[in-house]
Amino acid sequence: MMPPGSRCADNKAFAQPPSSFKTPMPQNYLPKVKSQYESLPYPPCNPQDDKKRLMMTWLEDLPMINHYCFAGRQSFQNNFRALVAGGGTGDATIFLAEQLRSTNAEIVHLDMSHASIVLAQERAKIRGLTNITWVHYSLMSLPALGLGKFDYINCSGVLHHLADPDLGLRVLLSALKDGGAIGLMLYATTGRAGVYQMQSLLRMVNGVDTPQEADEQRKLANARELLASLPASNWFRRSEDLHQDHKMGDAGIYDLLLHSQDRSYTVGELFDWLGGQHGLQLRFSDVQRGRSPYLPHMVLGAKPPAMGPALRKLPQRQQYEMAELMIGNIITHSLYLSQGAECTAPYGDATYIPFFYHEPLTGELAAQVFGSNKGQPFMLRHQHSGVSVTVNPGKYGAKILRLIDGQRSFADIFDQFRAEWRGQTAAPDNAALFADFAESYDTLNALERLLLRHPQATA
Repeated sequence: MMPPGSRCADNKAFAQPPSSFKTPMPQNYLPKVKSQYESLPYPPCNPQDDKKRLMMTWLEDLPMINHYCFAGRQSFQNNFRALVAGGGTGDATIFLAEQLRSTNAEIVHLDMSHASIVLAQERAKIRGLTNITWVHYSLMSLPALGLGKFDYINCSGVLHHLADPDLGLRVLLSALKDGGAIGLMLYATTGRAGVYQMQSLLRMVNGVDTPQEADEQRKLANARELLASLPASNWFRRSEDLHQDHKMGDAGIYDLLLHSQDRSYTVGELFDWLGGQHGLQLRFSDVQRGRSPYLPHMVLGAKPPAMGPALRKLPQRQQYEMAELMIGNIITHSLYLSQGAECTAPYGDATYIPFFYHEPLTGELAAQVFGSNKGQPFMLRHQHSGVSVTVNPGKYGAKILRLIDGQRSFADIFDQFRAEWRGQTAAPDNAALFADFAESYDTLNALERLLLRHPQATA
């Protein structure tokens, strides 16, 4: 056995609490939840797949973490420490470790399921990753483990399975360095309405909390039988395209429909809890869609109502709450939590470098799209996210986009723009160019297709 915080090069060992602890570790998890993840590790995976592809998780993309959590200034080179709290079978852990392979960073994988950790370790071994510390304990044991503080904590799909989610959050915050950030995923209430109806139905069918409660295999058999027989009018059946877990075998069915401890949140509840109670800054980013599902003008963009401009002027929280109800298909809330608004890379600072991300987009291609209507508003139809929205590219948007290559700063881009100026009046200054380009930037940034980094951060 290895002490907490030690590096496990062969991916076999587990951290234990220091021998100086005088009291036994508390049973600070729900036994049924632990039993589920021991018998049905989640997310289900075949470690051999890591020989063929790298599973990427949205929140753990380093350029995203840098942009939203460290004001674009993080180099990830100075002994960066990341904790994956409730890491399961290792998706976030492996992705972080692979990206940080050539640095002196350390990733700590914490999980209460031995079976899940074994699968994650096998994946790491296949990839030859030696920058992971494995800790076999519940998230709630974190204060007693002596693992130190972390720059970044991933906690994806965990707090909503705790008996006391707020206590879990406070545990995470206690392990966070000053200036650090958390990547969080929690279930979303509106998009999971059908899931919770199915959970209620299956609790009735399985006799949960009665002496005759069905065993695990019987519950799974009952769920499969009902899923095959549901009428088209059933609310889960009508929204089934939003959910994939029940198509991933027993572990997925159990996690989605038979979980013993499962709650969800609306946008408003998250603002009240995370922002109101804890004073944290929330930065939402839905997988592949960024902030677009939380913005009414992007949700309703294909057929905008007359009230659209008025909605766009509302406070951010109101817009987010309304958009969640408008779009109806947000099933999880993914977001970054930071301790200050200044943690997001600032638009309007000419020293920053803009770069395209998440798809093979070039400045020339972006310029063609945004210049298609000769500087007039046009309908942007973004295939990867499904978003259609009217964008005003301004007078110079297309020309600025053409100069973005991931190497030039805004200062360099604007200087090059002025060098090519052919107007009869003086070329616009930086402030005028930032103002003109703002809507183009806001649209692409909301889709996570245009991010910023400071020159001190490595590319």
